[in-house]
Amino acid sequence: MFTIIPNWHPIFVHFTVGLLSLAVILFAVTPFVKSPLKEQWITVSRWTLWFGAGFMVITGLTGWDAYNTVAHDTPSHLAMTEHRNWAIATISLFLALTAWSIHWIRNNKSLGTAFMVSMLIAGSVLASTAWHGGEVVYRYGLGVMSLPKAEGGDGHDHSHGDDAGHSSDVVPGSQGDHKAHGSDNHHDDLGLDAVDKAPAMNDDGHDHQH
Repeated sequence: MFTIIPNWHPIFVHFTVGLLSLAVILFAVTPFVKSPLKEQWITVSRWTLWFGAGFMVITGLTGWDAYNTVAHDTPSHLAMTEHRNWAIATISLFLALTAWSIHWIRNNKSLGTAFMVSMLIAGSVLASTAWHGGEVVYRYGLGVMSLPKAEGGDGHDHSHGDDAGHSSDVVPGSQGDHKAHGSDNHHDDLGLDAVDKAPAMNDDGHDHQH
């Protein structure tokens, strides 16, 4: 089996969140849909829940694998554990709701208000789980192979030109613009004595003494 970097969990989690979120919305809206479309909405709601639950099981297994294999430090471990706890609650709720819906359908019963309220609660727990999962990745960097190397005081590397990071163009008023300081005529007139008395050059090849 080929390797997914960092693991398989990010692939299945998006199907889980998408399908279960859609199921919650459909079950919440279906009671307000009028016939003859209402029965179709109920059918779509059920199948969305069932498919979402199937992906959720796979997501939980791959998430457990990621929890035990992803490199982390102490702060990220705490965040990862919190995400895991929310995920366990989400899985438990939606598995119970899936079993509830299958049982009632087999007995030709309609899902009532209690089921709808439970779906909304489960949807809220799902949203919290997804939010904590985002925190684990985007705030703590878990599962990320590498991060951009920030350079410079503002966190950005502005060296896009030569190795010294300087533009080849002459900037007026800079050391590259000798005429701005009258240095051309000055060095030509003084000759060798001017070389002996010239100020020291910095490592970047520019004279910063004016």
